[in-house]
Amino acid sequence: MTSRKPDEPLARNSRLRLVRPRALATARRAVTTRRTRPAPRPPEGTPPRAELARQARHVLADAVRIARWAAVERGAEAAAGTGHGPVTAQERAAAALDLTPGQVRAGWDRARLAGLVELHGDTARPGWRLHAWDRDDSAVLRGWVALFDAWSLVHPAPEDVEPSAVAEVVEAVPQVLSLLQLSQGPVLVPALLDLLGQRVEELREERCEVPAADPATETAGAPGADNGTDGLPALLDWALEGLAAVGALTLDPGAEGRHATLTPLGNWAVWVKLEQICVAAQSPAGNIEQSAGDMLRGCARLTPGPARAEYRAWLAARTLSSAVSELLAVARGEDALLRGLAFEALRVVGAPAEAEVRATVAEPSLRPYALLWLAEYEGADPDDAQEVLTREESTWLWVDTAAAVADHGESELLVRHLDSAVQGTVPALLDEIRAVGHPRTVQVLVALAAAHPDPALAKAVRRAAFQVHTGGA
Repeated sequence: MTSRKPDEPLARNSRLRLVRPRALATARRAVTTRRTRPAPRPPEGTPPRAELARQARHVLADAVRIARWAAVERGAEAAAGTGHGPVTAQERAAAALDLTPGQVRAGWDRARLAGLVELHGDTARPGWRLHAWDRDDSAVLRGWVALFDAWSLVHPAPEDVEPSAVAEVVEAVPQVLSLLQLSQGPVLVPALLDLLGQRVEELREERCEVPAADPATETAGAPGADNGTDGLPALLDWALEGLAAVGALTLDPGAEGRHATLTPLGNWAVWVKLEQICVAAQSPAGNIEQSAGDMLRGCARLTPGPARAEYRAWLAARTLSSAVSELLAVARGEDALLRGLAFEALRVVGAPAEAEVRATVAEPSLRPYALLWLAEYEGADPDDAQEVLTREESTWLWVDTAAAVADHGESELLVRHLDSAVQGTVPALLDEIRAVGHPRTVQVLVALAAAHPDPALAKAVRRAAFQVHTGGA
């Protein structure tokens, strides 16, 4: 905007350029300075991506068939204006695909977990991975990794085991997979059981939940002593069977006893996750060991690609439910930049975060971010996702982003942020800013007035800040 004399009334009606707002990109530019890292290469002997994708397609073959059948059937029902209950659809799918009803149920669950179908309320739609399945190896591998991450949902846990014990085993399984990956061959199940028991005890010690020893029954140092892990053999069997069900490993009897071996897909997936953790651990802030807030601060100066790699590494070291809760807790804080970055990290989580993100729509401070997240999750282009916001929500997001820039950026960027407002004029923007009631409105307006080179516009902004501060019209 050009500078005008203070007494020129036209300055108060200065036009704002109507540009598509990209609030998070604006906030990130406030702190982005660091260069990207080169992509690491998989270890020698890892099959090419095309071969890994072929194996993943084989694992998910039934899920793809069911998802494609459902897409065609859904289109036929929509054209005919008729519908069928879920039991009827399951029976028809079994007959059409020559599968048992149990196989149809299992394949449908795999299709959903791999992102081949997406649930929107009570409606299932073909996922973008299904459309790209035959031509995009990356989409196939991402779909299989999503299934691999959800192995504990594919194979139900024993019903007679406490949920807390199941959660401990799920949290400890990455160490079991790491041992299998480092061994580069079969590992006897008893050795895996020893490692699992050690890791579960470490997790309990970290939470100060070590079971009290019973002097009457304890045998110091004896294998199998009662330490609260008596149910681990059954849980280890469940975990290994679940990982085998998604194609990550194989279980064989063997001459010396039952042993487990990672498949090429499983070996590659474990390497990917270990590499993500190592990349994050090597960052200056040591992000992998940090809380969600400190991790996001450490990633704030990264460009989007490397930042997503850091998010994945941080997530890989935690259970998804606790990670999502921690990210949303940060988003509810006062730092607007971390609020935007928290939702960017939640985009990496994807489907497992949907329910909790959808619940935040009722919270005014998170609503615009949640609506954008859900729109992109449901397939909207990021450049068009802003259309799901009302005028008031877009204005609230504009103020929140301006607060992030004011806290972390430079005055020149704050002035440029003015051009991203949805309002066509500065007076309209100021009127609507006052109406939305963002808690940082006064600070944002004061910072903008101090930064803007146009004296007349700066004066109008300062007046608006004073009116908000005093409660005037």
